[in-house]
Amino acid sequence: MAELRLNGVEKIYPNGFHAIHGIDLDVSVGEFIVLVGPSGCGKSTLLRMVAGLETISSGEVEIAGRTVNELEPADRDIAMVFQNYALYPHMTVQGNMAYGLKNRGMARDEIDRRVREAAEILELSALLDRRPNQLSGGQRQRVAMGRAIVREPSVFLFDEPLSNLDAKLRVQMRVEIKRLQRRLGITSLYVTHDQVEAMTMADRLVVMNGGRAEQIGTPIELYERPATTFVATFIGSPSMNQFEATVSEDGSAVVLASGAAVALPETRADLAGRRVILGIRPEDLSPTGGSVGLSLEIDLVEHLGADTLIHGHLEGEAGHLVTVRVGGQFEAGAERINLAANSAIHLFDPESTARL
Repeated sequence: MAELRLNGVEKIYPNGFHAIHGIDLDVSVGEFIVLVGPSGCGKSTLLRMVAGLETISSGEVEIAGRTVNELEPADRDIAMVFQNYALYPHMTVQGNMAYGLKNRGMARDEIDRRVREAAEILELSALLDRRPNQLSGGQRQRVAMGRAIVREPSVFLFDEPLSNLDAKLRVQMRVEIKRLQRRLGITSLYVTHDQVEAMTMADRLVVMNGGRAEQIGTPIELYERPATTFVATFIGSPSMNQFEATVSEDGSAVVLASGAAVALPETRADLAGRRVILGIRPEDLSPTGGSVGLSLEIDLVEHLGADTLIHGHLEGEAGHLVTVRVGGQFEAGAERINLAANSAIHLFDPESTARL
């Protein structure tokens, strides 16, 4: 186990493309950090820089207090689990798990001990003589993890390890990975584009956007106090509803373009008369059952069992889709309902997109 530290890490390609902009990150011993963001945001590039598979243009990567910028991947005391498993098809499960240790010249008895222990942890003991083409996707991923575990590394690196699995198996495997990481206590850096996966697995999240760390914090911190409109819409499913609005002259409410007003939980005299972006999560809107509130014209109702999603647009805000999440089965009984917003109101600056 070891601490991982990134100090002002940047990546600039020869063609001038600036892929990573000055990332600073301290990962504590045994912490599970998830890098999350859309395709092309730089999360996998950053992971590969830590692994030594991409050169670092500037800044430092430290593992266990040692700068590893110039070290080869094999000398960084890390183990990586890839999206495509990267198993040798002609080798058995045991052969795949033992291969790296054999290359390091480790004694056979020690190799056998490590493989047996990892196979028991991952419930692979009965599969050690099989080849990868005889395994399911989930079993192959366990083998890839076993190959990493036997190395007893200081840091685990995961590059979208679950993206090739079906939805049900993804849920099962993310629970297994998190449980395994807690049991072993190994410092881990995990890349995914799936924000649900990120929210459920991370001790802390790093939301990447355009090669920058948009916000770093616990899943709940990012959900409850997103630093920008990007984080607000990326974290949470369905995404946060956002509206152009203006704070009233007395700072007690925000007024939408349609003239509808939403009361603020506390007066914001500092923002009086200012243009803002109003953010309200789908679960923070609810039907009022009365004649007062935001008037929603319903376009579609999705019944999901435990929840119902109501999609539509506010009166006077045509073309601006709004999503409402309510518990249980909900029958609208009309083409229009009135909505009330609870106190979880988010305000952002329209120019900088930063939280106000």
